Amino acid sequence: MNRTDRLYALVEELRAVAPRPRSARWLAGHFEVSVRTVERDINALQQSGVPIYAEPGRTGGYCLDKARTLPPVNLTPGEAVAMAVALRQLEGTPFRGPAGSALRKLVAAMQGDDAAAARALAGRIHLLGDAGTMPSVPRLVADALSSPRVLRIGYGDREGAATMREIEPLGYVGTATHWYLVAWCRLRDALRAFRTDRIASVTITAEVPPPRSLRGEDLDIPYGIVRQLTLS
Repeated sequence: MNRTDRLYALVEELRAVAPRPRSARWLAGHFEVSVRTVERDINALQQSGVPIYAEPGRTGGYCLDKARTLPPVNLTPGEAVAMAVALRQLEGTPFRGPAGSALRKLVAAMQGDDAAAARALAGRIHLLGDAGTMPSVPRLVADALSSPRVLRIGYGDREGAATMREIEPLGYVGTATHWYLVAWCRLRDALRAFRTDRIASVTITAEVPPPRSLRGEDLDIPYGIVRQLTLS
């Protein structure tokens, strides 16, 4: 077991028996390392803010304060952003503050790389006004930012004319009635917003699109206030 896995396992072992203690000798035998190694690991965890304390005495050892910790949260970036979108429905209610606090705690308990990916994904999603009940979004479209690939879509415009397009997904815009996939359209050689309920077919290609930025000012929307989603 490498040290990173052992540190994680130490916390979980202490969490499982809390508030009872585990001695350094017991932990050393359990993880097949020396007592000195266990003491160094415990010190590293304490320095990182894990609430572990030593209980003296013959039956003492190390204890974890469960009330002050969250277990590891294995949210994917997409799941964290989905929660942020759902919490937007609480705007204007007495629960918006506590909901935001809960989301921050969950993000803080995520693995570092996943939390960074979640923040990057959230920065590509914009909501217009007060989002109400939305129509469903095709699964392949919903996953377009999590696993970036060039998409080949069949799209019907407002007059019903159908075209096939290759697009590079960049973000979403949600309104009270519809979701739009914002993408670089290779047919028009320009940024376009595709209403998701007008996307008739989706094929994921093997091509990874080149990096492109998406800023709020790139969204030329003549009405309403566009707010970028955040995880705070």
